[in-house]
Amino acid sequence: MKSVPMDAVSPKSKVVPFSLKDAPSLIERVWPAQKISIEAQRERKAVHGQTLTGLGSYWKGRKPLVLVRACVLGALLPSTGDDEKDLEIFEILMGMSDEQIPVRFKEKISIDEIHRFGSPAQQAGLIEDQDTLRKLPKGEREALMTEIIRKLPYDLRAQKLLRPEEVGEEDLTRPHLKIVNEHLGTNAESLSELIQQLGEMRFGRRPIVVDTFSGSGSIPFEAARLGCDVWSSDLNPVACMLTWAALNIVGGTDQIRKSVEKAQHELAETVDQEITRLKVEHDERGNRAKVYLYCLETRCPQTGWLVPLAPTWVISEARKVVARLVPNKRKKRFDIEIVADVSRAELKDAAAGTVRDGKMVYTLDGETYSTPIKTIRGDRRGPNGQTVNDLRLWDKSDISPHEDDILGERLYCIQWIEADTIGKSRQATFFAAPTAADLDREERVRRLVERKLADWQSQGWVSDMEIQTGKENEGPIRTNGWKYWHQMFMPRAILTAALIAEHGDRSPDAALALCKYLDNNSKSCRWAVAQSGGDGGAKSTFDNQALKTIFNWAFRTVTVAPWELERIPACPIGTRNSVVCADARHFDAVGDISITDPPYADAVNYHEITEFFIAWIRKNRPDEFAKWTWDSRRPLAIKGDGQDFREGMIEAYRTLADHNSPNGVHIVMFTHQSASVWADMAEIFWAAGLQVIAAWYIATETTSELKKGGYVQGTVILIARKRQSSESGYKDEIVQEVKAEVADQIDTMAGLNQNLKGHGRADNLFEDADLQMAGYAAALRVLTRYEKIDGVDMTKEALRASRGGERDMVGEIIDFAVQVANEHMVPENLSPEIWSGLTGPERFYFKMMDIETTSLRKLDNYQNFAKAFRVPDYADLMGSVEPNKARLKSAKDFKKSGFEIQEFGPSVTRAVLYGIYELENDVEGDEVLSHLRDMLPSYHSKRDDLAAIAEYIARKREKVDETESRAARILHGLIRNERLG
Repeated sequence: MKSVPMDAVSPKSKVVPFSLKDAPSLIERVWPAQKISIEAQRERKAVHGQTLTGLGSYWKGRKPLVLVRACVLGALLPSTGDDEKDLEIFEILMGMSDEQIPVRFKEKISIDEIHRFGSPAQQAGLIEDQDTLRKLPKGEREALMTEIIRKLPYDLRAQKLLRPEEVGEEDLTRPHLKIVNEHLGTNAESLSELIQQLGEMRFGRRPIVVDTFSGSGSIPFEAARLGCDVWSSDLNPVACMLTWAALNIVGGTDQIRKSVEKAQHELAETVDQEITRLKVEHDERGNRAKVYLYCLETRCPQTGWLVPLAPTWVISEARKVVARLVPNKRKKRFDIEIVADVSRAELKDAAAGTVRDGKMVYTLDGETYSTPIKTIRGDRRGPNGQTVNDLRLWDKSDISPHEDDILGERLYCIQWIEADTIGKSRQATFFAAPTAADLDREERVRRLVERKLADWQSQGWVSDMEIQTGKENEGPIRTNGWKYWHQMFMPRAILTAALIAEHGDRSPDAALALCKYLDNNSKSCRWAVAQSGGDGGAKSTFDNQALKTIFNWAFRTVTVAPWELERIPACPIGTRNSVVCADARHFDAVGDISITDPPYADAVNYHEITEFFIAWIRKNRPDEFAKWTWDSRRPLAIKGDGQDFREGMIEAYRTLADHNSPNGVHIVMFTHQSASVWADMAEIFWAAGLQVIAAWYIATETTSELKKGGYVQGTVILIARKRQSSESGYKDEIVQEVKAEVADQIDTMAGLNQNLKGHGRADNLFEDADLQMAGYAAALRVLTRYEKIDGVDMTKEALRASRGGERDMVGEIIDFAVQVANEHMVPENLSPEIWSGLTGPERFYFKMMDIETTSLRKLDNYQNFAKAFRVPDYADLMGSVEPNKARLKSAKDFKKSGFEIQEFGPSVTRAVLYGIYELENDVEGDEVLSHLRDMLPSYHSKRDDLAAIAEYIARKREKVDETESRAARILHGLIRNERLG
């Protein structure tokens, strides 16, 4: 592999090469992680509106472009010592400053927000009366609203604005470059020129960004769009294809875009014409099929009847359409009628389906039969402990079940487009059960595909690859007997996929289109029932992070299957880029900034599930991808969380360190779930010769019903450089050094919060999660500076296999750092003196009470702080642990319980909560005080603490629970005014 060549210094630039060579980067000192989190989540919530998602939404680990932008800018910009000015410049370049609100303005603010945040003059200018907005010229209205938006907390503000990536740099950053140039000593006229000049000042050339775990390409794409040269690689060819497409199609010139769009349009027309010629998607009246719904069918061992399987028989809740099962005693099976406008009762009955809690359940002649699906398959333990069953494994030539197979497949509903509305923007559709003619067309498709399958497979147009079992993709084999990847698709889908491959002329855009088509048309595409308008719709195979087999699925015809690329936005890239399919442990390209998002523990197993796509591309790959190895190369994938993972990561990052500039920056994006990540990462960086400089916590993920449970919410951004010295130290000294470093870091960031509040800002720049991550970083900064601790070579120690039960010195020091950080994170309105005397569960309770007054009430916050404060079972203190509804128990929730909770039950906090509960239940004040004295033998010496805690609860509950707040204020007054005899 060849390195990306260096650039000469730009002749236009007057900046001094290497003048920032030794200057610390901004991201090493300060970084507005909270604002970046908000923008990152907004980008995530745009779903298919994200810039790169249109290339293939099946890659779930895509990092938000705004986060990548923040990393690149943070690595290039210097920390000048004036933190506030540095942050001001950074926010301008990110498009997050107050001055950029007008060009990002998107939607009106509500009357309620005008009342809450607007001045009297602004309210008068915008509101006609209490409930009506005044009619104003658009420019005048937006100018007034912009002034109010400036006062909103950043999370509310961002909702009213376009995302930065939706605004051109000409409007977003160029008007503000004068102030940027004055601060940095540059003379750039565009953002890309600024990137060029900052690169020259740091590295003597345009900066080269390297990503050796490129995934779907968001890191190299955004770095290139900003104006960097990029070098990217991934072991997985599907990842490389998506990265190549991001750089060369989304980032292509106008001429390339027009060429791609033309080719896509012609391919779509050709496939559509061929399907139309075959007469397999139109009925006798000219109606055209839009969606076909299929289900599995099996014979009941109790009655001998064939029973169709589906978790629900509701097709459209909005139209009240259901599939009604009608017994056919002659055939001992159920006919299926599609009925519209049914009663609410029938809609409710249909929702139950014939698959419930892993069982086949149906009613026949008034009797209900229930059989576990596992029993029907014959699931049992094999001789080696693996699950085996009685399903027939399909042969390579099979595209449908045999008549005597345990599981059959059945077409049960078709959604039709009415003939006279085909091709119109508003189409009329209806649902119907398949007729004999429809079933005949189905059979013709099956026979056609069966006849041509071998030829298509030899041409490489249809997959002939066997499914290799694994954690993610053993389901098709175990649950359905599908042994080859093409058996994940109905004959109709195989036909269309073959046509796309045949007429795509081995072009990259055709390969991308084929992968999108496959994602949207497998037997894992569930039908989502519409609840409030619309007809419902088919979901993609990978609409969550796993490959799952289901009981009923949807096939979208070529008229609606989303597989074209023409709607993807154009973002021309003018810098050099390279995409190589290679192991992260073996490359020889030079770079200046490495930004990587490596795999870890609970990450998606892309090395397995991408075989779903590799199977179809490997024999028909485009010339541009011909040099890549079209195999998932499972044995080489760095995965898991054990010794092999650590050794693989160490080798990958040692290689990166060896090829990066001496003053280069390494940024590692790490999405994790386990606190042990910190000790692991310390050891990985030690052995790779890197020293951690900083860490930030970014909330990148969004919560949904699909993500309940173990899915992570945030990403840790670790910043590292090459270790410059070989220091030795002793644990006792290092612990004290860690303590001082953590305290200094937390105090600096808390001070910035206060300074900005002094300038009229309502929201914090850094929140508690950021401060906590900074505490971790401070510990890693100190630890990774040393090569030897207590005489132990930490590089060798990092490579040593862990021994169960051993005391982990690194883990102990990191835990200590967290405790130091927590000591410094005193909630607002609570004195440091009281805070220092509280137990871990009390600190958790008050810290989360503080957070509940903000918009950060996410379950992962409660979980993270429970770990930080060492609360054994935080659920004992929680009123709810549901995602998005998480909250603490109130005094009313505790009632008379909770005294048994370790460290919390005997505490002054529990006593105060009990006093509040009694006052809420109209117990006399004197009696409440008497009970407090009984509960706390040290009552008299704790009176000031009790009063202060009551006052704190009163403040924090004002907007959350007025009744509790009022009772807490009464208790505060009772304690303060008590006469002591």
